[in-house]
Amino acid sequence: MNALVPVLFALGAAFSDALATVLQRKAALKVPRSDTLRAGLMLDLLRHPVWLAGILAVVTAAVCQAVALATGPLTVVQPLLVLELPLALVIATVLLQGRLSRPGWVAVCAVVAGLAVALVAASPAGNRTQVPMDRWIPALAVCTAAIAGLVTAALRRPEGRARAACFGLATAVAYAVTAALMKTSMHTLDDGGVAAFLTTWQTYGFALFGGAALFLLENAMQAGPLVASQPALTLGDAGVSLALGITVYGEYVRSGWWLLPQLLGVALIAAGVTALSRLPLAGALTGEDRPTAGAEAP
Repeated sequence: MNALVPVLFALGAAFSDALATVLQRKAALKVPRSDTLRAGLMLDLLRHPVWLAGILAVVTAAVCQAVALATGPLTVVQPLLVLELPLALVIATVLLQGRLSRPGWVAVCAVVAGLAVALVAASPAGNRTQVPMDRWIPALAVCTAAIAGLVTAALRRPEGRARAACFGLATAVAYAVTAALMKTSMHTLDDGGVAAFLTTWQTYGFALFGGAALFLLENAMQAGPLVASQPALTLGDAGVSLALGITVYGEYVRSGWWLLPQLLGVALIAAGVTALSRLPLAGALTGEDRPTAGAEAP
């Protein structure tokens, strides 16, 4: 039964993130676009109650994710968050009065089936509670450099798919680092209490990267179509988390011939996520028709 705890809370996090995605993108339709990395974007969003409701859903997702990470491997918890996009579109059919077509349901099934195949074949294991600094330093250095490089690349490109993909991938790296740091913080809270939690550097690290991820996500939403940013975000988060789980936390997955069904699962996930991102319902959540900064929001 204990093995189910991280899975259940990870699913709860995926659902809450999906709800947050729908609410935040609904709010993003009402604010001006910008061709630059605009800090004022957050101030615009704060004026909309639906965006604040989305933030509440983000907090709920963070709590669920924290419990999941404290009780299970990073390589199990983070891949389950791939379900965010299918869940977001299902929720959007209710909140935005949309309709998920038959190809959409096929794509949802492809994502779910691919995730199941990949996780069963990989059989992730290991749950180290503490990580030495000689593992943290290179991991954080590489991830920070990757985020900086991707943001720079995004800002050098005009609004469109390339810009959205770069912001989406930068967001994915930030989310993966946030999860990795959160895992250690949660174990510190469990072992040493609130005082230890508030004095460990990982707590402030995941708060910093989490804030950066949220900021980058909002800019990814406005940079271009969902079909460009969402696959990069979804697959990038799972991929970077898998790498951090193995290299930082010493978790492991099955290799050898098991790699074949793992790759099949990843291919199904990629195909499903890409197909879902192309749906008209998904396009309605991107805010592609919002005015640019300086124009009046609808």
